[in-house]
Amino acid sequence: QVQLVESGGGLVQAGGSLRLSCVASGRTFSNYAMGWFRQPPGKEREVVAAINRGGHSQYYADSVKGRFTISRDNAKNTVYLQMNSLKPEATAVYYCGADPTFHTLVVVTTDTNIHLEVWGQGTLVTVSS
Repeated sequence: QVQLVESGGGLVQAGGSLRLSCVASGRTFSNYAMGWFRQPPGKEREVVAAINRGGHSQYYADSVKGRFTISRDNAKNTVYLQMNSLKPEATAVYYCGADPTFHTLVVVTTDTNIHLEVWGQGTLVTVSS
């Protein structure tokens, strides 16, 4: 398995931007599709964005399309989430996730029969109004 460590969370005003990073160690990073998820206070975890192993295909939740961008640098074993035009409802713990299968990242938070291979520990993002 890979191990994942997120960073880049913090406090930002509504309308601002943050970039989250997730560094992987262990097994070959390029063997894994990667995703970003978030869990707002008192709510279920949801998928935010996912990217396939080569970085050529991305998925975005409707709520973040046009404002968030997921990318990866396989040479640096890192996946990023650029978040622009942040809204207060984006306040959540953001988690990085890894799985060999891109589709698993997209559906894991809506299908209880599916489990992600690796989760990070999370980083808190707070958007003030």
